[in-house]
Amino acid sequence: MLGPNIGMFRQRTVLDVLRPRTAQEVRDIVAGADGVSFHVFSTGRNWGLGSREPARDDVVALDLGALEEIRAVDVEQGWAVVEPGVTQARLAERLAGTDRIVNITASSAHTSVVGNILDRGVGLRRPRVDDLIGLEVVLPDGELVHVGWWPDGGPPYAAGLGPSLLHAFVQSNLGVVTAAVVRLPPRPEAVRVVWLQFAPHDLSPAVGVLRRWVRQGLAKNSLRVYNPAASVAYRGRPGEYLVHVCVDGTARAVDALSAIVVDDARESGLFTAVWDSGTPDLAEPDRELARLVDLEYVGEPDPGDHLLSAKIGHPVEQADEKAGLVFFLPVVPISGAAVQRSERLLQRMHEDTGVRYGATYFTLDTDLALAIIALRFERTEEEAERAHRALDSLYESFAAAGFTMCRIDVDHAEWADKLGPDAAGRRLVRRIKDLLDPDGVLAPGRYH
Repeated sequence: MLGPNIGMFRQRTVLDVLRPRTAQEVRDIVAGADGVSFHVFSTGRNWGLGSREPARDDVVALDLGALEEIRAVDVEQGWAVVEPGVTQARLAERLAGTDRIVNITASSAHTSVVGNILDRGVGLRRPRVDDLIGLEVVLPDGELVHVGWWPDGGPPYAAGLGPSLLHAFVQSNLGVVTAAVVRLPPRPEAVRVVWLQFAPHDLSPAVGVLRRWVRQGLAKNSLRVYNPAASVAYRGRPGEYLVHVCVDGTARAVDALSAIVVDDARESGLFTAVWDSGTPDLAEPDRELARLVDLEYVGEPDPGDHLLSAKIGHPVEQADEKAGLVFFLPVVPISGAAVQRSERLLQRMHEDTGVRYGATYFTLDTDLALAIIALRFERTEEEAERAHRALDSLYESFAAAGFTMCRIDVDHAEWADKLGPDAAGRRLVRRIKDLLDPDGVLAPGRYH
């Protein structure tokens, strides 16, 4: 077994754990598979969705954490080649003092860049899969291939010519990714995150204002909305929603755009508080928290994971042993009606089960947001079982309400079929899997 996990998902039987240090070692291991299947992970911090756990029993774990080389960085063209063990903190450190940054997530500084991209994680500037340019992949027979764009192939144009196989290896069990080429956004000259709060009864009109800002380009980075439970970690006013709106660019542009956001917010009459890290007379703990959030948007994760540890209730390095948390990740249209429907379903789950939850909505584009639903529980068998029943109910209720999911945990792989828009499309994926991996060498049950 791979040890405890924060979600207290059932621990699967693992036959062995292998820790290759190079892509060649990965090729040798996969090519030499003799009747075994491999479960692959990078740093293993897939918290709330299974951590290091495989989807099925009786597999050999392939731990890629020791593949930790930053192979190349091109600041001029804005890309880096990184292996699965490279964390966002290490890549951010490498880029310090340059005019490029990492599109980081709000999770631990020590999560894998590659692993998070491949499971469609969300960065603070855009969905991280949008950062993906190219992949180095070991196929089930041990062959190494490059898909998308790879260095020495001209300008970093991911689409290339002809059919693109790049996204065939995202949320996929068709190959083992041993390196990725990722885009590095330009470092903004200035950044300001405007903090807003509003009352629950103003949820629908407030979302309408936020949607207008997103669609008209005032909030081109990921805008975040925290429900009252989730806002507590950011010292939000009790019982109110909290919003982070990031504007960046030249200093004059930031001054102008943030002033528009603030003026719009005040003129709407919906927001009970408006501030940022430079607001005079702001309490010092609030100012320090605001500075941390500002830094996140310029690609500088908190190396000590202090805010994340506060959210979890334990030091991050003890999360899998001491905390209780599972995630549910539906995609929600950016509309007052859709967000209200999401909140009603969550409240109904709480009333039925008593399980506590927090919800944070990250905008994915001008029309969609990812809802990150955190279900927290005391680390006992009884409370874990109750949280997992609540998680089951959310899959059922959100699907019945017409929502889809962005990511799924290790216990709900069958939902990839249930939520697939076309049965023939799912069969095509299986045909490709059967062609490339007829013996089921790689990640059985993952998203299937």
